[in-house]
Amino acid sequence: MFKKLSSIFALIALVLLTSVSVAQDTNTEGAAGAVAEMVMGQADAPVTIIEYASFTCPHCARFETDVLPKLKADYIDTGKVKFIFREVYFDKYGMWASMVARCAGPDRFFGVSKMIFETQSTWARAGGDLEIVNELSKLGKMAGLDAETLQACMQDADTLRALVGWYQENATRDEITSTPTLIINGEKFS
Repeated sequence: MFKKLSSIFALIALVLLTSVSVAQDTNTEGAAGAVAEMVMGQADAPVTIIEYASFTCPHCARFETDVLPKLKADYIDTGKVKFIFREVYFDKYGMWASMVARCAGPDRFFGVSKMIFETQSTWARAGGDLEIVNELSKLGKMAGLDAETLQACMQDADTLRALVGWYQENATRDEITSTPTLIINGEKFS
């Protein structure tokens, strides 16, 4: 099972690298519409914060574990801030982690993301591709996803292509070159 997932992840990485080259020469206008924004807070909150983060970025993990809980309690949960999380794909492991988090669906995305960031130093340094696949699969299962569901998510090439296009479109428009990057009511902070 894990060997098969490792092969799938390797294929995804290949598709990702190919898509990156191809997408630079094609119109990705429709890509953003195919990907659900991961949002916390009220739609009409007076402040919008967009966080660009990579699941393999240690500074992003620190933000997610140390800053976001207080931000959520004091501002998001009180209706003052709408928080949008956008993944950045600098490497295949971050993409794989994103696929696991998104596999849980919008209602559980932030909970699974929290688990992924909290255990980043373990799974991201587990060794080679197979070991990282195993660790991410364990996290997915801890989040309530069964092996069949995880496998289906990881084999979803259409979602992968949409995510890559969506990432490229957003990162280009917002000039994202590092993570974490926050955009607060249109002003960028890195």
